[in-house]
Amino acid sequence: MNRKAPTGILGFPVTPFDNQGNVDELALVENIRFLLDSGLEAIFVACGAGEYHALDNNEYESIVEIAKSTVNGKVPLYTGVGGNVYDATSKAKISEKHGVDGYLIMPAYLINGEQEGIYQYLHTIATATDLNAIIYQRDSVVMNLDTLERLIETPQIVGFKDGHGSMEHLIEFTQTIGNKIGWLNGMPMAEMTMPGYVPLGFDSYSSAISNYIPHISRKFYDALLEGDQTTVHEIYQDVILPINRIRRQGKGYAISLIKAGMEIVGLPINSNNVRPPVTPVKREHYVQLEEILKKALDKYPSNLTKSL
Repeated sequence: MNRKAPTGILGFPVTPFDNQGNVDELALVENIRFLLDSGLEAIFVACGAGEYHALDNNEYESIVEIAKSTVNGKVPLYTGVGGNVYDATSKAKISEKHGVDGYLIMPAYLINGEQEGIYQYLHTIATATDLNAIIYQRDSVVMNLDTLERLIETPQIVGFKDGHGSMEHLIEFTQTIGNKIGWLNGMPMAEMTMPGYVPLGFDSYSSAISNYIPHISRKFYDALLEGDQTTVHEIYQDVILPINRIRRQGKGYAISLIKAGMEIVGLPINSNNVRPPVTPVKREHYVQLEEILKKALDKYPSNLTKSL
C-alpha cells in the first residue's frame, strides 16, 4: 500500500443520470476517460460532485466498479464515503472489495460534534479498511490541532482536505505537522483560493472546471507554480472569476453548473438530470456560462473539446 495522498489536479467526476433517472454508465465511462486523457493526477468518484448523497449502495458499487475498470491503474482512484458512520463504513468496505486506492471521508450528516466525536467519526471510518483515507474538513467537521495530530497517528490517514478556509488554522496545521500527510485544497471553486494555499504546502486541489475545461485548469496551475502572474491574472479575468460569479448565484450549482459546462462543451451528459435537492442551472445562467466558455475556448483552444 502506497501511503501517500495524490498530488496535482484531482478529478471529481459527476454522476450522469439518464432521462429515467438511472445512472448513465456509458456516459460515466466516457467522462472518466476524458479526465484521464486530460492528464489529471487522480480520480475521485461518488464524492460531493458525484452526488454521493443521492446514491444507493447498488448504484454506488456500480460506479466504483466502472471507475476501477476505466481508470485501470493509470492514476490513483478514490471514492467518497461519509454521512452516518454505518453507511460510511459500508461504502468503505465496498471500495476495498473493488481494490481502489482509498477514500475521501465526507462530513458527518447535520450533527456538529465535539472534538472527541469528530475524532471518533473519522478514526472509525479510516480504520474500517486498510485503504488510504483522506479526511475532509468542512461544514460539520472542523477540527483543532490536537484532534488532527491524533488522527494522523492512524496509518490509513494520508491526507487532509480543507473546505473550511480558515487561514489561521491552516497555518497552524501545516507549520506544525509539515509533510507527515498530504494537503489538499477542497474549497469551492478551488482555483479561487489556490494562490493562498500553495505557500502553505498544499500541492493538490479538486477542480470543478476540470470536468469540462481541464486544459485551462492545467494552464492556470502551471502558471501559478511557475510564478507567471500575467497568465494567472488573464485566466482569472477570462474564466475563473466569471464562472465563480455564476456559481454563487444558485444553491447546488457546485454540482449542476459542472453538468451544464460538460453539456456545453459536448460531453455526454444531460445537465437537467440531477437528483433533489439539487436543481438544474437556470436558463439565463446556462446562457451566461455558454458565452464564457465560447470565449475561453477561442482564446485557450483544446483538442479534447469541440469548438462552440
